[in-house]
Amino acid sequence: MYNTMSPILRLAAQQQNSQHVRGMATLKAISLRLKSVKNIQKITQSMKMVSAAKYNRAERDLKQARPLGVGTKRFYEVAEIQAPTEEPNKLVIAVTSDRGLCGAVHSGVARNIRDSLLADSNERENTKIICIGDKSRAILSRLFAKNILFVASEVGRKPPTFNDATRVANEILNSGYTYGSGKIVYNKFKSVVSYSVDHLPVFDKNAVLAAPKLCVYDSLDDEVIRSYLEFSLASLLFYSMKESACSEQSSRMTAMDNASKNAGEMIDKLTLTFNRTRQAVITRELIEIISGAAALE
Repeated sequence: MYNTMSPILRLAAQQQNSQHVRGMATLKAISLRLKSVKNIQKITQSMKMVSAAKYNRAERDLKQARPLGVGTKRFYEVAEIQAPTEEPNKLVIAVTSDRGLCGAVHSGVARNIRDSLLADSNERENTKIICIGDKSRAILSRLFAKNILFVASEVGRKPPTFNDATRVANEILNSGYTYGSGKIVYNKFKSVVSYSVDHLPVFDKNAVLAAPKLCVYDSLDDEVIRSYLEFSLASLLFYSMKESACSEQSSRMTAMDNASKNAGEMIDKLTLTFNRTRQAVITRELIEIISGAAALE
């Protein structure tokens, strides 16, 4: 059998077939994208509910831990402890965690440390960094890899405890690094939708002994001061970790809520695009059928 169709009709038929296939491919792509976005929305909604439960617990724990940090900071203020001028070395402790999907919580802490070190070259050379959480290490290691003393990982999967802070404090005291002063950079919780980067002072034993108003505290020998500094360092770390954990959970809850809303808007747009494309394909097929039927008459 010979094909008696003219080249023009054959070309028109090929174009109609290609348009039909293109329309089906477009519908399939939109359908797959719509299904993917719906699955993402389910995940973000679930993460929001989990973060809300963790946030409630973190806020309760923060209220119990706050007196430790406030009391230790008050001791430094009353004794008027200052950094010794003969000791240029400093210590910076970045309090973050290992988990992401929580907005700019971790990057804010790292950015604060980065800006302060880049502003003064001498301070950059004489400062060591301790990263609590892999998120701060990943950001700060790009510019200050040689300044990082050690990294405390496996943070953020469970609520921080005083034992965790004690282990970090022991690592600092046993590291052999001597410093005159330092600071703990962390996120201070304000409300469900608000937090800010803050810092707590850290001093060594020599700075405390040289404090002008240390005499207001009675019976303070070297052993008592050393023991109190160990406890105060662990208390400040515990308090800052609790503040950061509460800020992280509130930020993640807000981020997942925004992600769910954005996914809902995307689902509406994709559904509208899918319906319009399907209607266009059906209309085109009806036109082809009616045109073919009219040509046969």
